Amino acid sequence: MLEDINHLALIGSLMQQMCVYLVIAYLLSKTPLFAPLMQVTVRLPDKLVCYLVFSGFCIMGTYLGFQIEGAIANTRAIGAVLGGLLGGPVVGLAVGLTGGLHRYSLGGFTDTACAVSTTLEGLIAGGVHLYLMRRHRAEQLLNPMLALGTTLFAEITQMIVILLLAQPFDQAARLVAHIALPMILTNAFGAALFMRLILDRRETLEKYSIAFSAKALRIAERSVGVLMQGFNKHNCTRMASIIQEETGVGAVAITDCEKLLGFVGVGADHHLPGAPISSPHTIDAIAHNEVIYADGATLPYTCSLSKDCKLGSSLIIPLRGEGNRVFGTIKLYEPKSKFFSSLNRTLGEGIARLLSNQVLAGRIEEQKRLLAQSEIKLLQAQINPHFLFNALNTLAAIIRRDPEAARQIVHYLSTFFRKSLKRVGDEATLKDEIEHVDAYLHIELARFAGRLDVGFAVPDDLLHLRLPTFSLQPIVENAIKYGISQMIEPGRITISAQRKDDVLTIFVEDSAGLYQPRPDGDGLGMNLVDRRIKIRYGNAYGIEVTCEPECWTRVAIRLPISEELVPC
Repeated sequence: MLEDINHLALIGSLMQQMCVYLVIAYLLSKTPLFAPLMQVTVRLPDKLVCYLVFSGFCIMGTYLGFQIEGAIANTRAIGAVLGGLLGGPVVGLAVGLTGGLHRYSLGGFTDTACAVSTTLEGLIAGGVHLYLMRRHRAEQLLNPMLALGTTLFAEITQMIVILLLAQPFDQAARLVAHIALPMILTNAFGAALFMRLILDRRETLEKYSIAFSAKALRIAERSVGVLMQGFNKHNCTRMASIIQEETGVGAVAITDCEKLLGFVGVGADHHLPGAPISSPHTIDAIAHNEVIYADGATLPYTCSLSKDCKLGSSLIIPLRGEGNRVFGTIKLYEPKSKFFSSLNRTLGEGIARLLSNQVLAGRIEEQKRLLAQSEIKLLQAQINPHFLFNALNTLAAIIRRDPEAARQIVHYLSTFFRKSLKRVGDEATLKDEIEHVDAYLHIELARFAGRLDVGFAVPDDLLHLRLPTFSLQPIVENAIKYGISQMIEPGRITISAQRKDDVLTIFVEDSAGLYQPRPDGDGLGMNLVDRRIKIRYGNAYGIEVTCEPECWTRVAIRLPISEELVPC
């Protein structure tokens, strides 16, 4: 019978097996199981997947083989070699041993020889894997030509093993003479084609990923801060225009939970911003907090506003805020003449997260701004009442004996409150802060009647620098309230400032040295000033307090340099 075997016919039969092999491999490439095979396998779970997949191909190659007088011409070597190349020596040994034991169980005069040779094929490929990995040339393992060469060598080894172990020798020699060339060629080219399939699938995914990343980065770059300025018609229309230009979809719409805020693209003549939401798909997406893809076939899509609308499919993605609550949607459309790209479908969900984060960040910034305003109002409310009480008591004490001094106090009191009430923003120049504190200290000088001395040492070239409002007065007030007022002898307060590199440091020093840290303070005064500075500029800035008991207390206010804007 061996003499009747035609080499070309046998090659054709094995090629048919290989084609079945590759079709199954192609179908497998569409599943998650294929993912570990597209890279050199290192992790244990991936090695296990590699073992299972290629052991299956090994066994399948035997079952699909061509029976020849107790032997089987097959494509089993493809599984053993690829398992070793991608999984390493251990996986190669395991795959080869599994395939070899399966072949041994089928019997025949070549059963032992095939079992041993299949195990050797896995080990040979595993050795190639180990060699290249140790020389940091892992990418070469995915080279189809390497797979071809390794399989060629492995199949030649198999033929030698058959000659050495199969009995009787004459029959083994005749078998090898007829099947060697077809099996060597078929297995070698099959392994190369299988590796090419792996490589093509990997390159396709990489191209997909690169295209996705490039579009996502361009959208992110162009849309920075757009929705942070407010989730309104103007900003939503700008954002929709950016997305439509970058994705190339037919149209883009952005809505809140009640109305359309922005629309750009096909159908803009009847999808008008400000109109209430009428699409049942959009209503369902908002109500159920889920992505809805109306492809026009599986899930029909019809424009609810115009029968002549050219849009034929829609992807609706909820925009989610705090607590995963829906506050709107982004909708991507394609016309009836165009299918939805899978890239755009995936990109749409990424864009939705981007928009959601922008809106959330904008709301956080707005909350911070409102908090800063409320803290300013809190400082004003803290300063005004008790300071006014002290000032009026001072006036009552000196108005009869020294009317001129009383008049001066009224003047400084007026200046102090005028500067306090005029501050509607959250920034002021150092000059404004010094004037504010100066008015405050003149009143306190009258109250202490010679027991208080004040000194300023602020260079003129620093007066234009900017800082948060009410940063200085609460510190000076604390120095008087908890320091100078507790002394029997006269006290002194010195206010100075210096610039070093890009940092402005303002010093408020008293001669009392009575500072006691109060971590459980009420958050007003100095603690509030420190918190406002840190929130605004970061933890590198703020207030530092040093104290020499019974001698002095020095409060340092560290701020980044911020120049006053000079009008043109």
